[in-house]
Amino acid sequence: MSDRLTKEQRHKNMSAIRGKNTMPELLVRKYLFSRGFRYRLNHPCLPGHPDLVLRKYRTVIFVNGCFWHGHNGCKYFVLPKTNSEFWRNKILRNKERDIKEQKELASMGWHCITVWECQLKPSLREQTLKSLEYTLNHIFLSDKSIRQCKNQ
Repeated sequence: MSDRLTKEQRHKNMSAIRGKNTMPELLVRKYLFSRGFRYRLNHPCLPGHPDLVLRKYRTVIFVNGCFWHGHNGCKYFVLPKTNSEFWRNKILRNKERDIKEQKELASMGWHCITVWECQLKPSLREQTLKSLEYTLNHIFLSDKSIRQCKNQ
């Protein structure tokens, strides 16, 4: 099956997709801010320029698009039928880069959380965001108790 759009139309559509301030990212930011979490955006000094950096929690959050980051087993990740070799290589490079950057961040002492675009669809959104909040609070409490033990 070939693409319904011309090559020029497809190029225009794909190039219009933003890398920052996407709707899934804005949903996560709005939720966390409303719960009192404070963060920086796309910190330039950290590998991968994480979408959100919560220094108090030593945690970074990546809000990944299922297509662009090759979310395995997700119905929103489907390789295009046209130019599929290009897309396969591009997405593979993205996945390899994501792994490398998260390993670098972990070796620097950062917790890494990935929120997938499909987890923010209306049917799963509330559960995903509450789980994220729970995880951040758990990280903070566990890090706080480790700091207290070191100070005694």
